[in-house]
Amino acid sequence: MKLRTKRLVVEACTPGNVGRVSETYAIGTHIVNYIERLQEDPELLGWGVWFVSLADTGQVVGDIGFKGKPDYQGMAEVGFGFIPAMHNKGMATESVEAITEWAFATGKANRITAECLVDNLPSARVLEKLGMKRTGAANGMVNWELLGPPKRVQ
Repeated sequence: MKLRTKRLVVEACTPGNVGRVSETYAIGTHIVNYIERLQEDPELLGWGVWFVSLADTGQVVGDIGFKGKPDYQGMAEVGFGFIPAMHNKGMATESVEAITEWAFATGKANRITAECLVDNLPSARVLEKLGMKRTGAANGMVNWELLGPPKRVQ
């Protein structure tokens, strides 16, 4: 499963591609855990980790994704992380926009949430650019929500 944006290829993580990606990108425990869960529940595909690579070179520059399938109310939580060389280049905004559009298009999600540290201003800016609204803060984290496909705000 692949999504393409202007500059990126966003590909759902699978047992088939994780080995190839691991040759050039650090595979965190969240990815290992997702692969294990995916092998137990194939319907999790798309609702976990996605690799983000540059369209022109194929270099994997980050991973984004959902923290599981939408719940019974249609809510799914999104998260993202990129290599330092890609910070402040719009990669997170571009790729998270692609998977949130995908999530709403499936008809299974009607609300996307996210959280970030209170002092993580770059991540907060990504979420703001996608049109997410702050819904509260607790324990050093700010909570965000998107009730429909992203509408990019500059």
